[in-house]
Amino acid sequence: MHKNYLFTSKRLGFRNWTASDLTEFASMNADKAVMKHFPEPLTTEETAELTERLQKHYIKNGYTYYATDRLENGEFIGFIGFAFQEYHSKYTPAIDMGWRLKPSAWGYGYASEGAKRCLEFGFNDLGFETIIAVCTENNRPSEKVMQKIGMTKLGAFNHPNLKDYPDYERCLCYKITKDKWQQNTSHTK
Repeated sequence: MHKNYLFTSKRLGFRNWTASDLTEFASMNADKAVMKHFPEPLTTEETAELTERLQKHYIKNGYTYYATDRLENGEFIGFIGFAFQEYHSKYTPAIDMGWRLKPSAWGYGYASEGAKRCLEFGFNDLGFETIIAVCTENNRPSEKVMQKIGMTKLGAFNHPNLKDYPDYERCLCYKITKDKWQQNTSHTK
């Protein structure tokens, strides 16, 4: 099955969302392990609404949290990409990078590989100057990805959209600028 990838990394393809993603995305978002750092797993209806928001975000902004597949077999593994975040905090408004992968895709370096490729696409193709990433204070796997891709910790804050969920409200914010990314990539070549 041919998929229209906007861009690829060595092992991953990044694309806009389609209606055919709903079943697998809903299954992933219903998984308690996947949603460990979120207040609740999502219902199929909530996932359908999220997918629609992600599609509309792409149409409006030219980027989104991209549906992400393994190139080897076209398997949907989750999302990696960007969203413009306007919630009130000292770090926003900003372009946020995020990722969420299904458990069978964990431990293979896909989040780091995909995030690095998204940084390249964001800075070189989309013209971003600064990208942030946010995770809950206890989300060590996401924080490690942020560190691995060269982001710098800005600090912690109480996420206004999570004020009703005290166990998740405290979040960390990391960022990387285009200049810093260019310095990092010139050292690794």
